[in-house]
Amino acid sequence: MTRIYDGPCVHLLALKDGVVELCFDRRDDAVNKLDGPALADLAAAVGILGNRPDVRGLLISSGKEGFLAGADIGQLLPKLNRSDDEIAALLRVGVEAFTALADLNMPSVTAINGFAMGGGLETALSSDYRVLSTSAQIGLPEVGLGIIPGMSGTARLPRLTGSKVALDWIVGARSYKAEAALQSGVVDAVAGPTQLRDEALALLQRAMAGQLDWRARRAQCQGPFALDQEALARARQQAARAGVHLPAARIAVELLEAAAGVGFQEALDLELKAFLRAARTPAAGALMIQFLNNQQLRKGSRSLAKSARPVKRAAVLGAGIMGGGIACSSALSGVPILMKDIAQSALESGQEEARKLLAKQVASGRLTQDKATAMLASITPTLEMNGFDDVDLVIEAVIEKMAIKHQLLTEVEAKVRPGTVLASNTSSLSIGEMAEVLQRPGDFVGMHFFNPVPLMPLVEIIRGPKSSQEAIATAVSYVLTLGKVPLVAKDCPGFLVNRLLAAYLFGFMQIIHDGADFAVVDRAMEAFGWPMGPAYLQDVVGIDTLDKALAGIAAGYPRMRLQFETALQFMARLGRYGQKNGLGFYRYETDPAGKPKRSADPEVYRLLAQIQPSQGVSFSDEQIVERLMMPMVIEAALCLDEQVADGAAEIDAAMLLGAGFPRHLGGPLWYADRIGLGELVKRCERYLAQGGLYVPGEGLRDRAAKGGCFYPQAR
Repeated sequence: MTRIYDGPCVHLLALKDGVVELCFDRRDDAVNKLDGPALADLAAAVGILGNRPDVRGLLISSGKEGFLAGADIGQLLPKLNRSDDEIAALLRVGVEAFTALADLNMPSVTAINGFAMGGGLETALSSDYRVLSTSAQIGLPEVGLGIIPGMSGTARLPRLTGSKVALDWIVGARSYKAEAALQSGVVDAVAGPTQLRDEALALLQRAMAGQLDWRARRAQCQGPFALDQEALARARQQAARAGVHLPAARIAVELLEAAAGVGFQEALDLELKAFLRAARTPAAGALMIQFLNNQQLRKGSRSLAKSARPVKRAAVLGAGIMGGGIACSSALSGVPILMKDIAQSALESGQEEARKLLAKQVASGRLTQDKATAMLASITPTLEMNGFDDVDLVIEAVIEKMAIKHQLLTEVEAKVRPGTVLASNTSSLSIGEMAEVLQRPGDFVGMHFFNPVPLMPLVEIIRGPKSSQEAIATAVSYVLTLGKVPLVAKDCPGFLVNRLLAAYLFGFMQIIHDGADFAVVDRAMEAFGWPMGPAYLQDVVGIDTLDKALAGIAAGYPRMRLQFETALQFMARLGRYGQKNGLGFYRYETDPAGKPKRSADPEVYRLLAQIQPSQGVSFSDEQIVERLMMPMVIEAALCLDEQVADGAAEIDAAMLLGAGFPRHLGGPLWYADRIGLGELVKRCERYLAQGGLYVPGEGLRDRAAKGGCFYPQAR
C-alpha cells in the first residue's frame, strides 16, 4: 500500500486494482470528529482523487474505534451567536466537500465501524454504498440538539431510502443498530467487525465490475421523492408532542415536506434556510450546552471511578419504594443485592415492586422472561444481617429520622468488612452528622437517588467532611454500573438539587401568600416549560413529605425562611397531603387504570383565603416566572460560589437530570446567561421587598458588574 496523501485528519492509501482508501484517522485525538480541519482535509483528499484517472474505486474507512462522531458541538455552539452568513459559510464547507465526494467519477463504499452520528452519517451518505459493522450504531441526532442535519443529510436520506425512513430517522433523532439500519435501507450490508473491511471491498469490487449500477443510484438522488402521507402525519404528531419550546422537529418536518417535490440542489438550499431557523431558537444553544455538560459530567465520573473499589455484591436497608427501586436497578445492572427490612410484609412489597419493574422491561421487549427471572433471583430479601460481611457497598434507605439512621448505620458497620462503603439515601439530612456515630467515617457517603429510581437518571453522591476519596469513587463507580449519572456534591442542607428546588418552591409560597391563584401559577410555569406546576408537583411528591424536607433546608439558609405560615405548611396541618390521600391543592380520584386523576377543588380557595392577606391578586405570566425562577438562579450561583458542585456544567446538568428543569432553557445558570447577568440583577432588585429569596449573592453581583457570565466558552 502506498500513501498518496497524508493530512492531519485524513490520508489516502493506494490499494490494488485501482482502489484507493480514504481513511479518517485524526492524529491529535482518539476520536474522529467533523470540524473545520477535518473538512478541509477531506476536501483536499477528494481534490487529489478527482485528478487521478487511474483510480477506479474508493473505500472510505476509519482508523479509530469509531467511524466519525460528527460535528464538534463545542466549536459549533459559539457560532450560533454569529451572523447567518458566518453559519452558512461553515455549513457550505461541509456540503461542498460531501458534494465533491459524491460526484467523483468512481463508485465508493463506506465501511462504518463503531459509530457514525450526525455529520458522520452525512459523510457516509455521500458515498454510493455503505457497509455497517454489527457492533456499530448510526443516526442523525441533530433534532435532539435543537437543530437539524445541515450538511446535506436531509437532502440525501429521503432520496436514498424514501420519506418514511427519513422522517423517522431525522425527526426521531435516535441511533440505530446494524439490523435496523439494514432493513431501513440506510446501509446496504452488515458484517462482523473483523469482516467489515473485506465485505466493503467486495461490495466495491462488484460496483467496479458493473454488477451494481452506482450511476443509477446517484441519478435517483438528484430528483424529487415521493412523500408518504401516513409517515408525514406521524412525524407531525411527534413534533407536536415536543412542544412549542423545542421546534427543531417541526422545522425538520416542514423542510422534508417542502423539499419532496424539488431537485437535490434546491433541497440543499431549503436545508440551509431551515438549519438557520432552528439555530436561532433558544432551544438550540440550550440543548447543545446540555449535551456538553452531560459529556463533561460523565467524563469526570469515569475518571474518578478509576480509583474505586470493585462492587461485586451490594445491600440495601429498607424495602420501601426507594429500596425496592434501588434493588431492582442493581439487579438489572448485574450486581446481586441483599434487601433487608424489619418486616416481612415490607420485603414482600419490595419484591413485588421489583417484579413489576422487571415485568415492564419484559413487556417492552428490553428483557426476556428468563433474564428477568434470573435478575429477580439476584435480589435476596432478608430480615437478618446475615451475608452483610460479604458485600462491598450498603445503601441505607429508611425513614428520614436521624436517630433511626444512627442506630441502623452503627449496627450495619459492625457487620461489614472494613473498606465496605456505607451510604445513606437521605434527601436532606446531614451526612456529616450521620457519620458522627461511625467508627470508620471515611467509608461513609451520601447516595441520593431520585424517585422513581429506575426512571430517574441522576444520583447525587454526597461528600461528607470525612468521606474518603476511595469511598466517593466507589459510590460513583457503582452508580455508573447502574447506568445512571453520578454527581458529586458537597454536604449541605438540601445538597444541590433539592436546595435549588426549595428556593423555587419558596418563591411559589411567597407569591401565593401575596394573593396569586395557585392554578394560574401552575399553568404559567407549565407553559414556561416545567413538566408540572409547583402546586401539582407538591401534590405528587407528598405535601407532608415536602413540608418536613423544606423545613430542614430552610433551617440551614436564613434567606429562605418565610415569616408567615406557608401554603405548604397550612395544607400539611389540615392533612391535605396530595395524591397519597386524594386531597391537596387539587382533588384526586383513581381512574380505571389505577392512576390518580386530578380535578379542581373549589374548597381549596376558601381554605387558602385564611392565610392570604389579599386574595385574587392578578399576576402576569412574566411576573410569575420571575418570582419563581429568580430564587432558583440566585441559589444556583451561590452553590457555584460555595463549590457545592465542581462547576456550572455540573449544576445545570443536575437540575435537568434530577429536577425536570425545562430542557429548552439549558439549566439555571445557562438561563441566567441568556437573560444577561446585569439584567438578572436588575430583575432581582424589583423584588427585594419580598425578602431574602431575591437578594443576589456577592459572586453573582460581581460577575454582573464585570460583564461576566457562567459560560464564557459559549460567547
